[in-house]
This record gives sequence, C-alpha cells and structure tokens, in this order.
Amino acid sequence: MTRSGFVALAGRPNVGKSTLINALVGEKVAIVSDRPQTTRRAIRGVRSSGDCQMVLVDLPGVQRPRDALTERMAQTVRQELDGCDAALLVLNGEQGVGPGDRFIAQALLGASAAATIAVNKVDRLTRAETIEVLEQAVALEVAEDVFPISARTGVGVEALTEHLVAAMPEGPFMFEDGATSDQPRAVLLAELVREAVIRRTFHELPHAVEVVVEEVEWVGGHLNDLARVRALIWVESESQKGILIGARGRMIKAIGVAARRELERELGAQVHLDLSVRVRRDWRGDEGLLDRLGM
Repeated sequence: MTRSGFVALAGRPNVGKSTLINALVGEKVAIVSDRPQTTRRAIRGVRSSGDCQMVLVDLPGVQRPRDALTERMAQTVRQELDGCDAALLVLNGEQGVGPGDRFIAQALLGASAAATIAVNKVDRLTRAETIEVLEQAVALEVAEDVFPISARTGVGVEALTEHLVAAMPEGPFMFEDGATSDQPRAVLLAELVREAVIRRTFHELPHAVEVVVEEVEWVGGHLNDLARVRALIWVESESQKGILIGARGRMIKAIGVAARRELERELGAQVHLDLSVRVRRDWRGDEGLLDRLGM
C-alpha cells in the first residue's frame, strides 16, 4: 500500500523554508534569498521515495498584510494549512523564538493536522545556543516533536524526513514518478530570473519586482539546442527602473548573466535571454493583475 500527503511549511519570512524544500526534494524547486517576501505563491515540491510521496508546500512567510499582494499571501497560508496532512513550523535558530513565531504557532493550534517543529540553521549555533532555542521551541506547546536541523548542510534533515513520512496517510501517489514540482515551467523560469534580480538589488527594490516569462522558443526544433526566453521585469517607478538597469546597463547585464546560467541548468540547453524592464505603478495593489499572475 502506498502513502501520500501534503506537508505545509509555515514560518516567518527568511527562516529557510525554501532551502529546506529544495533539500527534501533533492533539486531546486523554490528560489532562495535572504530577503523577506521572496516566496509569494504556495510552491509545491514533490518527494517520492519507495512507497511514499510527500507534497511539500512552501508557504509565503507569514507577515502583517500591507497591500493586496501580502493579503493574498496570508490567505494562501490559511488555505494550505486547512488542507494539509501535516504541518511543519520552521524556526530560525539564529534568531530564536519571537512574537511572529508565537503568532504562527497559535494559528497552527487551530489547524486540523498535527504540527512538527524544525529549528533551522543550527550549524551556526553552539551546543548551548542550540539547547536554548530548542527549549524555546518546546515552550510554544504546538508540537511534541522538535528537530534541530540545517537545511543548508543537511544536518538533521534525514531524521525529520523519516518523521514526516511516517505521518503520511495511505493513498495513491498524486504526481507521476519523477515529478518534482507542480509549477508551470514559465513560472519557474520567471522565478529564477526574479531570484537573480533580488540578489543584486538586495537593499533597493526586491519587493517591488515581479517577472513574467512571455515566451520560450526552441530554435531548431530540438529541446537540447537553443532556447530563446523573453522575460518582462516589472517595477513600480522610473527610479526603480533606473536602479535595475544600472549605469550603462551594467546591472541588467549582470542580472541577465546570472539568470541565464540558472535557466540553462533548468532547461538543459543553451539560453538566449531577452530581458525588458517596464514600469507598472502599484502592481501589488492591482487585483486583476494579481489574478492573472496566479497569486
């Protein structure tokens, strides 16, 4: 008999949920950065091993809604928690337990699925610091099982995985063998471009940027030859556009080089990347646009 189910990863922004998802799946399905609000959609990574398939849902970081976009992100978190088979609260071991973690823990108490806690980034802590933050996690009283892990190095991830696998109910696999995510390819490619933008405009404008891949064209008809990818980067003001392009186009060129490398890894082919930057004021408050973006 096979088992399968959904595991929802909840936590404050920048606790390492995306890095953990990638580690559990075994390949990159969620972009990673040190900036909050990097994850905007509920991204599903699929881990199939033996007779068990886990669908790991990387939820947006829980935060106070400030606009239509962040309100939708909060709604996504609530919906995914209601439909999951297991919930995993991820804490940042370096920062310890704070008010945001307590708020999320209270939300998990109202969820139908049993919760587990993963204290991440313990590779950066001393033994005494690790013990202290584990005690803080236990004091949340939201889960009986607490795992110290490092999603970056893999420490503790195997034990956590075995625990989550044991929590999956009996049922058929929901994704075909070999599947690692439910994201449309155009969305994943756009996210890889956005990751390159965020990493190079770290302080200036990460929240104001969105990327849409408008076209992927295979040249020569063979999937392993050359792909032409046309992507549009949206910002909210002319000054942001200037930052993104940079003096003599140096910033957009650097972004293009880094993004193309990731796209080539994903597509397994050479990529010609065409990037355009457009101003779309207050796009984060445009309900119709957010609908079209699937947010």
